Amino acid sequence: MTWKELADEITSVGSAGASQESVTGIEYDSRRVKRGSVFVAMRGGTTDGNRYVEKAIAAGAAGIITDSAETFDHLLVYRPGLPVLEVEHGRRALAEAAAAFYGHPERTLAATGITGTNGKTTTSFLTEALLNAASRKTVLVGTIEYHIAGEVRPSLHTTPESRDLFELMAEGVRRGATELVTEVSSHALEQQRAAGIPFDVTVFTNLTRDHLDYHGTMEKYFAAKRLLFDGSVYPAPRVAVLNAHDPHSEELGRAAGRAGAEVRTYGIDRGDWRAIGHKLTPAGAAFSLQAPVGTAQIQSRLAGEVNILNLLAAIAAAHARGMSLDQIAEASSQLQPVPGRFEPVDAGQPFTVIVDYAHTDDALRNLTQLARQLTRSSGGQVLTLFGCGGDRDRTKRPKMGQAAGEGSDLVIATSDNPRSEDPAAILREIEPGLKASGVSYRIEPDRAAAMEMILRAAATGDVVLIAGKGHEKEQILADRTIPFDDAQTALSILHKMGYGGGR
Repeated sequence: MTWKELADEITSVGSAGASQESVTGIEYDSRRVKRGSVFVAMRGGTTDGNRYVEKAIAAGAAGIITDSAETFDHLLVYRPGLPVLEVEHGRRALAEAAAAFYGHPERTLAATGITGTNGKTTTSFLTEALLNAASRKTVLVGTIEYHIAGEVRPSLHTTPESRDLFELMAEGVRRGATELVTEVSSHALEQQRAAGIPFDVTVFTNLTRDHLDYHGTMEKYFAAKRLLFDGSVYPAPRVAVLNAHDPHSEELGRAAGRAGAEVRTYGIDRGDWRAIGHKLTPAGAAFSLQAPVGTAQIQSRLAGEVNILNLLAAIAAAHARGMSLDQIAEASSQLQPVPGRFEPVDAGQPFTVIVDYAHTDDALRNLTQLARQLTRSSGGQVLTLFGCGGDRDRTKRPKMGQAAGEGSDLVIATSDNPRSEDPAAILREIEPGLKASGVSYRIEPDRAAAMEMILRAAATGDVVLIAGKGHEKEQILADRTIPFDDAQTALSILHKMGYGGGR
């Protein structure tokens, strides 16, 4: 691809220079620039890529795309002849450049985008698994890991920058993938990291308090989610799948409908795709699926009502992508739990240990409610360990304390990625919520020590919830990052307590 061929696909407000040199890559990080790369200099939330233009040129950049008129004018004077484009929106230009350079994989992959506060990861995994059961090759992009036509890779971001996303998509296309399933975070939507992807199906799981350190208000947080449905920034989806239990779905449905989307709702005893007569067991759930296209009996290995909702969302999305009801019913019984999402840790102990990613007050409330359902037959108690991340929304800390306390018989508050903050200060902000709930609680900043404390407090029939980190494999402290896997740590402690076996 030449500079001219690339420039012809980018919406610009100014251009200068020309080159017959082949473009060898698209980069937004000057440290990755090599000879022949085009560097996209864009303003971000924490830094401005325009500060690194000269560094990119020194590394061999074949051209510059900038969202700064000042940078554009500077290059005209001091770098005459260098190919330069000035654009209004840097991230949108990055997406246009990446799509062109990687051969437009978005034209081959049918995209399903999943957004919401809780449930994105589980719904994404389930949607991909259903599509795989129908012999579709997929690209999955999300919080836990990336999948490229069956190959598993570690996840760097829930929704990566568009350049990296298009690279993953292009690799998937080369390997025969026809479907993209991706989590789409509110940050990514607002920053237009998903620009250039025409989503065929979009899914809304729910909206609860989170990320206010970034968005500021719940109204702005919701406005970011709405962008995936209303056609104002991203093309409207063909089908919008919405949680009938969430009050925000009504507005999203109206907006999506006005933009031309077909709206499908899902829920327990409500919605277009509904679970009727559901039965819960520690091993999963069963329900009758009633949908506009027919009825099917669904058996699931995923426990709890929240996972019924996640499965319903995935079912509606998979059907929108062409799976039959019979295919869906058959595949549902084979679906596996998602790592770090209500993941059991079993060393043969006489109580249940669950690791879960719950890191908002709503997610903790759902998690403790599910645990309470599991103790009804055993008469056991619910014991919960959790913490709140540092350098994140401080207002949710007492709310999480109260949610954990109201749903538990014992709570131990501990550290969960304190980052640059003092762990003790974070715990002091959690404590008022614990006190308000009236629960018996303890404070232990050391997460491993807290985990041993709560496991040793468990008795036969109890359910121990280890919440917050889920699939994560490290603990982020002020001065270092250390390996820390909740499930593995819990298993080691159980072995230390004399229990054998494995997860």
